[in-house]
Amino acid sequence: MELNEAALIETEITLRNLRLTAEVLETRRSIARWLALSLGVINPGESRLSAVAVLDALINFQFVKNLDPSYSDLEKYIGENWEQMNEKTLRYHLLKLKNMGLVENSRGKFYFKPPSIGDRFDATTWANKLFEQEHMQISNKVGEVIKELKKKQQ
Repeated sequence: MELNEAALIETEITLRNLRLTAEVLETRRSIARWLALSLGVINPGESRLSAVAVLDALINFQFVKNLDPSYSDLEKYIGENWEQMNEKTLRYHLLKLKNMGLVENSRGKFYFKPPSIGDRFDATTWANKLFEQEHMQISNKVGEVIKELKKKQQ
């Protein structure tokens, strides 16, 4: 009997531990790209900037302005700071971020998934709690599976 491995995936987390060099910190765009790569929003070598622009806009509103932006707020920010983005592309990236578990929305406002405890407008608190729940679920299952594997060896 063969398992359908794809059907077993409940969530997927991509986090990359990247070096933080002086070149990365030179511009807002390079910082936003570093974050997008680190959080798995984009892949290494990806040249499209639309996902990076959406991430930058969300960071600006949540961690700089302490606001939950509407779709039109995001569209305006991206148009002024990156380049105009069509509605379909913006909605696609918001949905992708939502499916990744990074972004939530309510009443027409978008925001990063709030931490279980602490100020959601504090970047450090948010980053520290980012995948805490998912990490614990995965860790518990890994421990359980290793115990089962040990039983099979006896």
